[in-house]
Amino acid sequence: MPSINLLPWRAELRKRRQKEFLVGLGAAIGLGMLIALLSHFTVSTMIDAQERRNDYLKAEIAELDKQIEEILALEEQKARMIARMEVIETLQKSRPEIVKLFDDMVATLPEGVYLTSVRQNARRLEFNGVAQSSTRVSAFMRNIDASEVMEKPDLKVIETGQPGAGSNFTLFAQLKSPEGQDEAEAQGQPQKKRVKEASR
Repeated sequence: MPSINLLPWRAELRKRRQKEFLVGLGAAIGLGMLIALLSHFTVSTMIDAQERRNDYLKAEIAELDKQIEEILALEEQKARMIARMEVIETLQKSRPEIVKLFDDMVATLPEGVYLTSVRQNARRLEFNGVAQSSTRVSAFMRNIDASEVMEKPDLKVIETGQPGAGSNFTLFAQLKSPEGQDEAEAQGQPQKKRVKEASR
């Protein structure tokens, strides 16, 4: 039986398989590199798109912050204007009240009583003065009780000095509310008569 030498065929088969392996390996490496490049490009594109969105959002947020600052500035300006208007309105309302108060102080102050200072804190009045006697201070308090503008006299301090020097006193009273003043004015003449009688 003749012998067949298979070594050349096996060597050729081995070379062909090695070549196929190398080709497959190269193709796999190339495909992997292509996939990596495509992935990198895709990720870079997504990152760029996200950065553009972030920049857009930052710009919109900055614009909103600017608008909010403008709104807050307008609100602050509005609050200042309202406060000024309230002050002006209060002053306008208090003008006739101040005139009434001074007129009423003249009417309620009995002879022998002299005021050295008058202070007002909201609707609370503080009178400091000198009276010839404590009875004059009592008359002043009765006049305040009968007043159209003032009420609730409260004597805090009375100091008797040397004979003939008079007595120093501190007396508090309350301004009547505008409604109370209107009611007192509606009563009119009888109340004024009581003030005059009390000042005697």
